Amino acid sequence: MPTRNWGMLRSRPKTTSIFRSEVMSLIQLYIPSDVARFTVSQLGEMGLVQFRDLNSEVSAFQRSFVNDVRRFDEIERKLRYLHKQIEANDVDIYEFLDEEFVSSARGPRDIDDMEERVGAHESRVLKLTAAYKNLQLKHLELIENKYVLEEVSSLFTEISGRQGAAAGASGGRGLAGHGRGQDAAPLLARADTSSRRSIGSLDAARAGDLDMEIGAVGRDINVGFIAGVISRQRIAALERVLWRSLRGNMFLNYVDIEDPISDPNLEEPVYKSAFIVFAHGASLRDRATKIAESLGATLYSVDSSAERRQEDLIDTMSRLDDLQQILENNRVARINELTSVSEQINTWLAVVRKEKAVYHTLNLFNYDANRNSLIAEGWCATNDIPAIQSALHLATEDAGSNVPTVLQELRTTKEPPTFIRTNKFTEGFQNIVDAYGVPKAGEVNPGLFTCITFPFLFALMFGDLGHGFLMTLCAALLCAFEKRLAWLAKDESLRMFYTGRYIILLMGIFSMFTGLLYNDIFSRAMSIFSSGWAWPADHGGEGVTVEATKLDHVYPVGIDPAWHHAGNSLLFTNSYKMKMSIVLGVIHMTLGICLQVPNALHFKKRINIVHVFVPQIIFLFSIFGYLVFAIIFKWSTDWYARDASGELTHVSPPSLLNMLIYMFLSPGSVGDSEKMFRGQAALQTFLLLLALVCVPWMLLVKPLILRKEHQKIISEGYGRISSHVRVSSEGDGLGGAVVVSEQEEMEEDDFDFADIMINQTIHTIEFCLNSISNTASYLRLWALSLAHAQLSEVLWTMTFLPTLKMGGRLQPVAVMCGFAVWFVLTFSILIGMEGLSAFLHALRLHWVEFNNKFYDGTGTKFEPFSFKAVLEEAEEA
Repeated sequence: MPTRNWGMLRSRPKTTSIFRSEVMSLIQLYIPSDVARFTVSQLGEMGLVQFRDLNSEVSAFQRSFVNDVRRFDEIERKLRYLHKQIEANDVDIYEFLDEEFVSSARGPRDIDDMEERVGAHESRVLKLTAAYKNLQLKHLELIENKYVLEEVSSLFTEISGRQGAAAGASGGRGLAGHGRGQDAAPLLARADTSSRRSIGSLDAARAGDLDMEIGAVGRDINVGFIAGVISRQRIAALERVLWRSLRGNMFLNYVDIEDPISDPNLEEPVYKSAFIVFAHGASLRDRATKIAESLGATLYSVDSSAERRQEDLIDTMSRLDDLQQILENNRVARINELTSVSEQINTWLAVVRKEKAVYHTLNLFNYDANRNSLIAEGWCATNDIPAIQSALHLATEDAGSNVPTVLQELRTTKEPPTFIRTNKFTEGFQNIVDAYGVPKAGEVNPGLFTCITFPFLFALMFGDLGHGFLMTLCAALLCAFEKRLAWLAKDESLRMFYTGRYIILLMGIFSMFTGLLYNDIFSRAMSIFSSGWAWPADHGGEGVTVEATKLDHVYPVGIDPAWHHAGNSLLFTNSYKMKMSIVLGVIHMTLGICLQVPNALHFKKRINIVHVFVPQIIFLFSIFGYLVFAIIFKWSTDWYARDASGELTHVSPPSLLNMLIYMFLSPGSVGDSEKMFRGQAALQTFLLLLALVCVPWMLLVKPLILRKEHQKIISEGYGRISSHVRVSSEGDGLGGAVVVSEQEEMEEDDFDFADIMINQTIHTIEFCLNSISNTASYLRLWALSLAHAQLSEVLWTMTFLPTLKMGGRLQPVAVMCGFAVWFVLTFSILIGMEGLSAFLHALRLHWVEFNNKFYDGTGTKFEPFSFKAVLEEAEEA
């Protein structure tokens, strides 16, 4: 059979981007009945169409192809049974698939042949398995019978020997009738062995003149008894029940069977005990029989004659040998049969699951009896329509039909599913976005920006060159050997790491970058360039505070390493990282607000630009944009500069937090301690008034404009339904006509000014309050960065540094042990736990602080009919 190159069929005429979802088309297919299965099979191989259920009101048991689905359910059941037998018998399964049979078009004859072969294999395996189970039951019966014969014979021999000794001592008197209590004691005394145990007395057992004929060793013993095998756990219960039920008129002897016995009805071998019960009279023996059987014992008939017992034992051993050979032959036959099945079972399972998915899909279609065709509807990417046409042409050829499938493109106002093309790099970032919510069709996709902002925000909290290098190294190994490590995707606990390997790689690279800026490598400073500070040569001794001297140059990249050795380093890094968090947080939120513009342009809602985006950006910049300006201004000003006369040009560095608070509490006035530049008070007053104006702007203007536009539409009588149909004249040479139907559907008038006003009020209050809380939320960048640095410093100081200061012969051993402890704790705590914490906080900053500025996330994910997804789902199940 010829194979298909699906890569050629997937060619797309237009470039795509993850900035927005694909443009989707609602298509309608008129499929001739004799081509339907081939058509759906071809589309399933490509995975480009998401079919709609046109029979949603029809029960699953009343659909057209329910019998075909049941047929393949039955075949799949047989294959699952064979697969289970293969695993139970430790037969190796061939992992390869017959691609020619799996991927190419399969005719009805091929399916019938496969069904017949699967049925024949199942029938043979069932017969062999049933025979093997029956043989095992027979084998179990013979094994237990053998143990019973051996133990009963051993017990009778022991009793005969004791009775003979007792008879010789008493001058040849018989047991019955004379000295009953005196003769019973030596006969039924507990055997001097660790395995055999007894309960009861001969007096009770032979009450009523029970006769026991005694002769030479090995002669018959005429005693009423039952014998069998019972689980070792229930032997104690059997003793108690028999003793109480028979009121002590019994004698029980049992011995534990050392080797476990394999019971085919149980999964694990069972330890059992062989027992014999002596009782007087048929009624007592019948009662003992019922009690033993109720407790799960298996009883066996044992002859009272020693010679016959010996013959039975020899016959049982002979039958066991023969049965063992039969079992081996049966096992070999089953292994050979299952081996032949294992070569094709994966191929058959893949084909059956594909065919069953095909008929499940066909059940979604409508049947047109007049045209003898099926009508299907589904969503697909507009760029993929040429590839779908190619698949329809191939399906017509495979079916040997001259009637083509007609594709009709419907223009509709229905919201399509969201389809964003991803690759192995962007898949992980898109999963982060989809976990929050799938973007609506045409909505700006945050996944594009998440590819950079997510690892960057993570790195701000995790910044350390050493830790980032270890993380990068692990992720690089996952990426370099991703094909060999593909099995990780099948493990539920490791799938997250494998799917997000490129996320971890970027997080590690960005952490190395921020670690370089923080000048941190395993909590140690790096002196790559010359420091901008100089320490005095005379430190003045321990406990004396000295001040570094500023040189005429600055450290070119990152934080000066001199700060790591300073006593006020924590104050400096706290202030630096806190302000940095605010600046980057405002920039991140500004990006989110600005993304409202492309959304408004795409959905043709320009009112959202003028009356939502503009007041929001003005409100944010009036307060927190000014705060960012003040931070940068404070950073760029030398607050300790002096004029020509040697006086300070500024009073002191202002407290920006106090400045922002008093901006609201006392507008129009700025204290000397918060003053930074001329006209600061006027500027702050203007910005505060501007922010206050934006609140009613956001609250009232948009609802009033929408109300006015709605009244105008109603007064002019617009809203009628219109539609027209055109037939495309573009020939593709594939034998399939393209009919494009354009429909416009007007929804019922559901304008409610009260709902719009309430919704706008909620959004306005939420934005104003969130502007404050979201900005404060970005301080987690500073907090987690500080915690990571301090924990790394403590770990270094407490575990590894003391070993470097040690002396003596044991220092090398101590250094090795200290390094091992430090490395393990670094990897488990700082990279594992701290990395997970920073990951979750970065996730929150994107989901809450960034996405809620522009992102609805109320779309539905595009899930096309795909054999690949069907097979993956079956493997996971």
